[in-house]
Amino acid sequence: MDDCIFCKIIRNEIPNITIYEDDDIKAFFDISQVTPGHTLVVPKKHVQNIFEYDEELAQKVFKKVPMIARAIKESNDKIIGMNICLNNGEIAYQSVMHSHIHLVPRYSSDDDFSMTWGDNTGKASNDELNARAEKIKENLEA
Repeated sequence: MDDCIFCKIIRNEIPNITIYEDDDIKAFFDISQVTPGHTLVVPKKHVQNIFEYDEELAQKVFKKVPMIARAIKESNDKIIGMNICLNNGEIAYQSVMHSHIHLVPRYSSDDDFSMTWGDNTGKASNDELNARAEKIKENLEA
């Protein structure tokens, strides 16, 4: 896609600090550096979100995430954890519509990154949960 910022980064039309690159992916520092070492793992094939991945692309992209995450962690002995985020759609906080996985190193509970979750425990009955599960199972591809 000609006007996609990540496609431009992949083609090196926009300056970037690349951490890893092969035929299928590029990993580079997020310009925001939410925490030091914040890295994006991006498929070179333009897909908007996880819903556009086929099995082959998923294998190529996701098999590299642990290797890159370990390299980031091993680069700084102050890193004590890491959030790995893949936002899909504006409602899920995706701001660039080219799929990308955030690797956010964590240094402490005060390192300017947070994720909050609502707790809906007990709001759905077991029958409702089972009905939801069945609808999902009906749509799984073998």
